[in-house]
Amino acid sequence: QVQLVESGGGLVQPGGSLRLSCAASGIIFSRYAMGWFRQAPGKEREFVGTINWSGSTTYYSDSVKGRFTISRDNAKNTVYLRMNSLKPEDTAVYYCAAASTSNGGSSQWQYNYWGQGTQVTVSS
Repeated sequence: QVQLVESGGGLVQPGGSLRLSCAASGIIFSRYAMGWFRQAPGKEREFVGTINWSGSTTYYSDSVKGRFTISRDNAKNTVYLRMNSLKPEDTAVYYCAAASTSNGGSSQWQYNYWGQGTQVTVSS
């Protein structure tokens, strides 16, 4: 049974930082590209960023580029999303996802497995 479990969400002030984690089980983690998506209330789920199987390549949406960083530890079957300089518009439920390919993309349809999400709220 495949499980992706996100953690690390919470309430943070504007300008603050958070690090989300996503622990995977039930898959050969190093064979999967990993992605992060988010969904704000009343909006569609949107792409945040992706990392390839080895961690050598990352790709981000324009809205988070330069502020967010994705990394992975294949020995721990975990992918991370470091979020700096957070803004109120970053408030959303954040999801990690796994794609059975070496390189992920920005379309949610490329991803085979999804976590349950973790809430991030940016507010003073």
